[in-house]
Amino acid sequence: MYKIQTLNNISAVGLDRFPRDSYEVASEMTHPDAILVRSAKMHELRLPDSVKAVGRAGAGVNNIPVDAMTAAGIPVFNAPGANANAVKELVVAGMLMAARNIGQAWRFATGLSGEDTAINQNVEAGKKNFVGFELPGRTLGVIGLGAIGVKVANAARALGMKVVGYDPTITVRAAWALDSDVEQALSVDDLVARSDFITFHVPLTDKTRSMINADRLKLMKKRGVLLNFARNGIIDDEAVVAALDEGRLYAYVCDFPSNLLKDHPRVITLPHLGASTAEAEENCAVMVADQVRDWLENGNVSNSVNFPEISLPRTEDGHRIAVVNSNVPNMLGQISTDLAEAGLNIIDMLNKSRGDIAVTLIDVDGPPSEQAIQRIADIDGVLSVRCLGCDVA
Repeated sequence: MYKIQTLNNISAVGLDRFPRDSYEVASEMTHPDAILVRSAKMHELRLPDSVKAVGRAGAGVNNIPVDAMTAAGIPVFNAPGANANAVKELVVAGMLMAARNIGQAWRFATGLSGEDTAINQNVEAGKKNFVGFELPGRTLGVIGLGAIGVKVANAARALGMKVVGYDPTITVRAAWALDSDVEQALSVDDLVARSDFITFHVPLTDKTRSMINADRLKLMKKRGVLLNFARNGIIDDEAVVAALDEGRLYAYVCDFPSNLLKDHPRVITLPHLGASTAEAEENCAVMVADQVRDWLENGNVSNSVNFPEISLPRTEDGHRIAVVNSNVPNMLGQISTDLAEAGLNIIDMLNKSRGDIAVTLIDVDGPPSEQAIQRIADIDGVLSVRCLGCDVA
């Protein structure tokens, strides 16, 4: 029986992916095999030695100590693209809200009082203060062309906008999905200089922190619009407010309210709504549940932020061993030698590495003994070893 601990409310649609005859799912339990999390902070959380996987029902993993998980031989899974449509829709809404001054107009309308005749007169007199502009022909700069960025870029093209994208690590899959009219920026500075709107779809790292700062804002077209539905910290908020106050920037729409931003007349702040749809939460939960289950049952890895992608079909009569080890020379030789000395013949084997971590899946022709598993575990550099579906380890 596998045990799954949830640190947040995870969609029941996702949790239903765990068969109840072989899985126990609860928010409180001892010795869980895996942890599912959304926004709970895990950096100070002490995990029991039983944990074999962490699944993030979303894309960003800033709340998870990924380096510590890697050192412990624990894969961290996420759900890239599962919330892409939800974020795309909010970015489009953000562009429309900024271009048409919807936030300011709404505040004006809710502040009206008096008889309906007086309200109508005030509306006609006041609407001139909220004249906006239309999106077609404007240029949207998209920084980060992953699952979300591609959807945003394609949606903007469908609205008649020009689109410039920047992503030095774009995947072949993402490139194929991108509208052919999206232009490539040579750098962040190049994109900023060419854009009327800029939206960000990158994680918060040392390289992306304060990506938009006072110097880069000077490069942007006058009265441009910034949208941040990615991560707080990518944009220097103080520099943005200064640019807004000086009239160089037209509007700022973001998902991260603060005392500096929330009451500014040219800022629209939302309460981190990017992926907050029922559909996105279900999609994320289903994806991460399937990935965690495949790892626990088969040793296969997909959409892990710290482990290599690996998938080995199960043999009909084989017994599978999953080994996580440091990516160092002669590891496969040592494992193979130990299996041979245990009298086990290798039917199939696959090894994949990513940085300092490697995963080896081995199907052998008989059930390995506890001693055989322990001998592999004792190899210098082995972080974890499991016999999947066996009565050992």
